[in-house]
Amino acid sequence: MRLQKYLADCGVASRRKCEELIKQGRIKINGSVVSELGIKVNDGDKISFDDKIVSLKGVKVYYMLNKPEGYITSVTDDRGRQTVIDLVPDKSERVFPVGRLDYQTSGMLLLTNDGDFAYKMTHPKHIIPKTYVAKVKGEVSKESIELLKNGVRIENYITSKAKVEVVACDSYTTSLQITIHEGKNRQIRKMCTAVGHNVISLKRVAIGNIGLNDLRLGNIRKLTCDELKYLNNL
Repeated sequence: MRLQKYLADCGVASRRKCEELIKQGRIKINGSVVSELGIKVNDGDKISFDDKIVSLKGVKVYYMLNKPEGYITSVTDDRGRQTVIDLVPDKSERVFPVGRLDYQTSGMLLLTNDGDFAYKMTHPKHIIPKTYVAKVKGEVSKESIELLKNGVRIENYITSKAKVEVVACDSYTTSLQITIHEGKNRQIRKMCTAVGHNVISLKRVAIGNIGLNDLRLGNIRKLTCDELKYLNNL
């Protein structure tokens, strides 16, 4: 088994994040630092992350968190800020976030110790719709809605088609429900800015057809068997 997959299966982080940890020299095999990708783990090897031994977990767990604003989507933070792991009651399960939500974004975030599941949910080849509610400044015109639906230029690329509808508005703000099928960095915020409307607040409300429903802000629950089956079949 390759080192990055072993680390992900141990619940250290997602496979991509584990690759970063290896490059940073934070992983050791039998006491020696390794910094190259592709190294294989053999039976009997002792693997450590930041000098703490890690081992494979027998039971895979899958959670949904309603993330509040002001939490980093990471296992640890070098600057000492609160992370989403601080909201997990049982730290022994060594879960990590699947994908990311910005520091100032709230809403649905999946957590797991299953590296294969996280890899599938975040790899670009798997097209998984994600739905957000963005509260923006000003009244959004029909023309701007059409632009958001059909694709807007962000930096050096044009966004894919999106589903966009107005869910609330007044003279000063508009709340848009936006469903996208890609996950560029800060994409929703940049899309709204591209049509002249800065985002006041942003919340992810669904992944596929699985919604937050009545999960309260800051709370966490296990995914149901049906939810997990649905996500694995996307």
